[in-house]
Amino acid sequence: MELNLETVTTPPRPAATVVLLRDAPAGLEVFLMKRHGLSDVLGGAYVFPGGKVDAADAELDMAAHGDQPLDALHAGLGETDITGTTAGALYIAALREAFEECGVLFAHGLAAQPATQAAALLREGHTFNAVLAQLALRLQTRSILPWSRWITPTRPSVMNKRFDTRFFVAAVPDDQIARHDDFETTESVWLSPREALQQYWAGQIELAPPQIMSLAHLARHSAVDSVLSAARARRPPVIQPESFDDDGQRMICYPGDPRHSVRELALPGPTRLFYRNKRFEPLTGFEGLFS
Repeated sequence: MELNLETVTTPPRPAATVVLLRDAPAGLEVFLMKRHGLSDVLGGAYVFPGGKVDAADAELDMAAHGDQPLDALHAGLGETDITGTTAGALYIAALREAFEECGVLFAHGLAAQPATQAAALLREGHTFNAVLAQLALRLQTRSILPWSRWITPTRPSVMNKRFDTRFFVAAVPDDQIARHDDFETTESVWLSPREALQQYWAGQIELAPPQIMSLAHLARHSAVDSVLSAARARRPPVIQPESFDDDGQRMICYPGDPRHSVRELALPGPTRLFYRNKRFEPLTGFEGLFS
């Protein structure tokens, strides 16, 4: 992954991501997909399912296809500067992207046949909203919990676009299989957070800083219930990294770092990453991700 040195002045685009979780014999695992190498956003990197918020996400009839009112979704995000409609669109975008990118559909009473029908309709070109209407499906907004909010700085380090992304966490439904779509993503894998970071450290996979820091955070949990309980117990932190050049090296600082404008720590793990050895790493090396 090449370092980006450009300054981007365009406003960040609203986006949503779902970190899919499961319990494995060795402990907590997360689902990662490799973006197509030609993608203009993190091409070749391993990411969580997600993407930009579409205008249609705010147009879904929530009374017919949601399981919570908009004010409940608004309260869940804990953001006083957005409307209930905007909050609803973020939830819908997260659920839509999970279905479009890896085939996981969070819907009440979803049996194998309706799930297959929904996937077929999507492949035929029907919109997500149209699929829900045709199959009379009601989304499980309660199944995804707000985890964090990442806002790309004006000096992005790995791409030339800015996003305002809400990260949600969710347990993958027992009767569904997450898989890459062979279009926007070309490979997928379930890994423990620590193993994913070990593969990144070894140069086997590429990760962007938000994924690195999110995996380091999740590595502190041993099971899905632990993550979900933590999500319910706190307000999602807002993380707006700040980039600096330090003796010719790019450095990314996070809230709580002495050089960051926000003094309060937002999440566990290192408060800064350096770009060196063609990767982003803490000053103290690999174990610094977990200290």
